Amino acid sequence: MKMSHPISQANENSPYGDLTLEEFYKKHQIIHEESFMLNKRKMKLFTQTWRPEYCANNNHLHHQQFKGLVAMVHGYTADSSWISELTAVAIAKLGFLVCALDLQGHGQSDGYPGHIPNIQHVVQDCTQFFDSVKSQKPKLPSLLYGESLGGAICILISLQQKYGWDGLILNGSMCGISSTFKPTRPLEKLLPVDALFAPTWKVVVTKPVASKSFKEEWKRRLVAKNPNRRSSGKPPAATELEFLRVCKYIRMHCHELEVPLIILHGEDDVVCDPEAATFVYESAASKDKTLKILPGMWHMLIGETGENVELVFGTIFSWIQERAVKDFLRTISSFI
Repeated sequence: MKMSHPISQANENSPYGDLTLEEFYKKHQIIHEESFMLNKRKMKLFTQTWRPEYCANNNHLHHQQFKGLVAMVHGYTADSSWISELTAVAIAKLGFLVCALDLQGHGQSDGYPGHIPNIQHVVQDCTQFFDSVKSQKPKLPSLLYGESLGGAICILISLQQKYGWDGLILNGSMCGISSTFKPTRPLEKLLPVDALFAPTWKVVVTKPVASKSFKEEWKRRLVAKNPNRRSSGKPPAATELEFLRVCKYIRMHCHELEVPLIILHGEDDVVCDPEAATFVYESAASKDKTLKILPGMWHMLIGETGENVELVFGTIFSWIQERAVKDFLRTISSFI
């Protein structure tokens, strides 16, 4: 099934183009629900789900009416709405139940803007919400989708819930931070001290991330107009230190990944290191794994030209549908 990604209908002022959000959902025949949950640290986190209209009646649904569940994790300084939501809608239109949340310090969730001093807390938040959605449809094939930092979080979830997921999609994932965006060596050595005594101090000298993430300029302007955007992209000291630790942990443990896996990464990504993504692919124990290093493309693949967006997300959508069908057939065969 070929379809255009909804980013093709956006403009620099709104991801929904000239439509209201309600008109956008109606046009794409999507049922959207949003709520808040309390995590174990008593923080209020914003959560969302999307589903096709024909799967709207929960009281009379059999799990076969959905092709599967896709749990999405957004990147640093982003959130689960605005541009990220367009991919959620595209996947839901294919017949999937899609869920996502705003990470702490992002979007409409509680927390100091852009501050993630402990990645395990964020992993715990994601699993708490995703498990609650999975429990409503326990027999659905379940896939994780992560962009940038969200990709690193999805890897950590997969490592912790080894047999809880049927597929892992990594889009420009943070398997390693590019040397261009790492702090200089003197600052990197001082990070533990800065993180201890001034955890929210944005001492780290980095370049504006958006300018090197989205190739099309109008999409950069669209990102800047996100009403839920809360961070400029320069992480506080404790957050930067945690990101470096996460990348080191992933490098040490990615060989333990056994889940079906697809990695898509821009060859010219100067934010997250494509060589680190290649290392994860080569090290993973997954028998079903795919790597696509995309020539000339940048960090955020949705920020590419229309033709490249269709190439990238056409690959992702096909992979998601194929894995859901494989898992469904495997489930059926187990009862025969």
